[in-house]
Amino acid sequence: MKTFITPEMMVHVAMCTHKNPHSVLIISNQVDSLKTEMARYREVETEYAGADDLLGALRSSPDKSADVLLLDTESDDSVVAAHVNRILKDDGLIVLKHPGLDDVDANTKLMQILGNYFKIIMPYRLENGSTLLLCSKEYHPTADLILQRSDLLEGHQYYNCDIHIAAFAMPQYIRKNYLGIIRN
Repeated sequence: MKTFITPEMMVHVAMCTHKNPHSVLIISNQVDSLKTEMARYREVETEYAGADDLLGALRSSPDKSADVLLLDTESDDSVVAAHVNRILKDDGLIVLKHPGLDDVDANTKLMQILGNYFKIIMPYRLENGSTLLLCSKEYHPTADLILQRSDLLEGHQYYNCDIHIAAFAMPQYIRKNYLGIIRN
């Protein structure tokens, strides 16, 4: 897979879904490509933390300090989810890595934990069939897409407003496997 796809889709899907993001927390061990994409949002304050000590990074973040959290690692720990909820503002959202959608049991567990905190839980596809998970307290990733923001962004190799919307289209077998689990 081309190395620019995941960072573009992780950053811009989140940033073009949230109505007015001012603060972003990125937890990743590979921040360079994410920093490049976040640099397009000059008005946004971004903090970075390593994913090696995920709980430590979350514990050190203040309550309601982030509009957007980008979690470049997988975790189905309910303590992690509780800290994510604590850190995010009332209209916050998170994009995170998760087990592939073929692992229904692992994803069901993760989505049920996240369901305690988020109104919207939706996977979205990348070019190679892998997926990211967007969880939002307020904004729907296709209904609330900020078209003006996505259209004004320049320099992308993959992301655009059409890709943003299309990424959330799921085959029927996925919808059937996750009926009642995915919240859209």
